[in-house]
Amino acid sequence: MTQDIRDITIIGAGPTGLFAAFYAGMRGVTARIVDALPELGGQLTALYPEKFIFDVAGLPKILAKDLVTDLVAQMRQFQPDEQLGQRIVALEEDGGVLTLVTEGDRFPSRAVIVAAGIGAFSPRRLPHPSAEPWYGRGIHDRVTDPKEFTGQKVLIVGGGDSAFDWTHQLLDHAASVTLIHRSDRFRAHGSTVAAVTEAAKAGRARVLTFHEISDVHGSDGRVTGATLKDVKAKTTHEVDVDVILPMLGFVSDIGALAEWGLTIEKDEIVVSSTMEAGRPGIYAAGDITTYPGKLKLIATGFGEAATAVNQAVHWIYPEKKVNPGHSSNMAIFGQKDD
Repeated sequence: MTQDIRDITIIGAGPTGLFAAFYAGMRGVTARIVDALPELGGQLTALYPEKFIFDVAGLPKILAKDLVTDLVAQMRQFQPDEQLGQRIVALEEDGGVLTLVTEGDRFPSRAVIVAAGIGAFSPRRLPHPSAEPWYGRGIHDRVTDPKEFTGQKVLIVGGGDSAFDWTHQLLDHAASVTLIHRSDRFRAHGSTVAAVTEAAKAGRARVLTFHEISDVHGSDGRVTGATLKDVKAKTTHEVDVDVILPMLGFVSDIGALAEWGLTIEKDEIVVSSTMEAGRPGIYAAGDITTYPGKLKLIATGFGEAATAVNQAVHWIYPEKKVNPGHSSNMAIFGQKDD
């Protein structure tokens, strides 16, 4: 189904995309934001909602999920069209209109801003056939609120930051927390590993190295346990669990973007100083971009989003200046318009 045409469609609902959608509204143009994930926030929501961010200007520190909440509130002042769970499969152009095609919809616009971060990404799933039926019924590959698991027996699989972060976060909520990893080498931040190790020594958690899941059990529509295999001793044992959290990382790719005639190097879009992506009407911002001196920071993405939107607005409406002036003087915010 073809949706209504918008001035700018933003691909990616991470912090850069959310700010771009706000900025488009601030410039008085219509916007749409499209993302493959089911929630706004991109990596902040999917990977580390409970972690503090310290390098956003003006904020001494802020939880990732709270930054998303504020960015969404800022964006929704201008009510952009939000399209989530939409994986883009193609781009079509006709008469100066760029149409993004997903599996079920078509989204036409006059310009496109790619703010897709590391591309469309999805969690790595447990490789065991017995696990597949229990996704959403005890196996969860995304966590947004640790309170969801209050009083439950939780098994976490993985050795990276997400696995250790959630082990640490759930200590004060879950009835028990067990972390398993197939080796004794971890890829998590040292301070978090140390905190979890201390919790294990104090009996508040279990850390089982050289272990993996070999089977998942359930009844009455819910996970009830798992068979763990000691990969060194070649033995197995059963554990009672209510929840399994596979924190095995994400698989990402830029998908259809590679076929759009953009300048791409190592899955990154090469942009000019005006965030032009190599094809008229298409701009890019955030972690998916590259140029000499590029820094992959949220702060950088915000600036790139502003540049991309201002250039896109001027490209669509040449009578509109590239430089919008100071927001404190804008009539759109009820101030004096200089």
